[in-house]
Amino acid sequence: MNLSNSRPKILIVYTGGTIGMIEDPVTRSLRPFDFSHLIDNVPKIQMLDYDIDNIQFDPPIDSSNMSPKHWSDIARAIEENYDQFDGFVVLHGTDTMAFTASALSFMLENLHKPVIITGSQLPIGEVRTDGEENLITALQVAAARDINGDSMVQEVGILFENYLWRGNRSTKMSADNFNAFKSNNYPPLAKIGLGIHFNEDALYRMPNKRPLKVRYNLDANMMFVTLFPGMTQSTLEYVVNTPNIRGIVLKTYGAGNAPQEVWVTDTLRSAIARGVVILNVTQCVNGGVHPSLYATGNSLAEAGVISGYDITGEAAVTKMMYLFGMGLPAESVKKYLNFSLCGEVTIH
Repeated sequence: MNLSNSRPKILIVYTGGTIGMIEDPVTRSLRPFDFSHLIDNVPKIQMLDYDIDNIQFDPPIDSSNMSPKHWSDIARAIEENYDQFDGFVVLHGTDTMAFTASALSFMLENLHKPVIITGSQLPIGEVRTDGEENLITALQVAAARDINGDSMVQEVGILFENYLWRGNRSTKMSADNFNAFKSNNYPPLAKIGLGIHFNEDALYRMPNKRPLKVRYNLDANMMFVTLFPGMTQSTLEYVVNTPNIRGIVLKTYGAGNAPQEVWVTDTLRSAIARGVVILNVTQCVNGGVHPSLYATGNSLAEAGVISGYDITGEAAVTKMMYLFGMGLPAESVKKYLNFSLCGEVTIH
């Protein structure tokens, strides 16, 4: 269906999160409320000349409870409504938003419509809420078109306060500020001020349009291992030998460095020999892994650890879930980790 000459038609997928929460009068804690209540608190939505529909999780969930099953629910809602809508806005809690954005970017293969994920730091019913502005701007971004009448954004993005970020490049940086998210290794897709100013050179475009294909199978047998000074051999061996683990995101120092103890590389090499894929990502928020820069990083590469370059931890773990979920053997997973599938990493 070509909707380029019609009023923008946007589907809101409400999963829960702070944006749709109210205070429980008994416990004084925040809990999610029904989506229709959310619309009541944002009457300005009716001023947009859009056709807007919505679906919601029943019940809405706190994003701390988000799981691959919920990612599949979001993806299914998009797939089932893909031809009927110009764009999609996903309302989501902030805590796991970057994981969801990263996962959806891989699951929604051949995506060429906007999937804009947003939420808020304060409930939308609060006087000083950031939720109203985030929701309205997300709708406007999802409805934006380029000079050819195509969607301006054709990827999964996170819209928060003054910026639109690529979803699989984003990380939650603050629990207190309204500008809660940042993409440290990739420029913003848009800056939001008095207007919405798109950085068209940064927007993702597929070489050729193909039908949307959704990958629902994700293998969650992954784990993070964060190095720290004083980590013992027994600790590293214990976590690396966790039963059924297929992939490890190894969070290293600086440009991808680890202690040059023989037992470190021997432990990792042994896991790799068993078929575990280990991806090296930096603990730093800026920059990436340069395995040949220092001997401490080069020793990991020689042991068979794959460089994650400048990928985020959220994108790293969900990318491996996606690749293993397709039933690929370890060697094929390693190969695809050295490619940018949907703009998630800069490969030098």
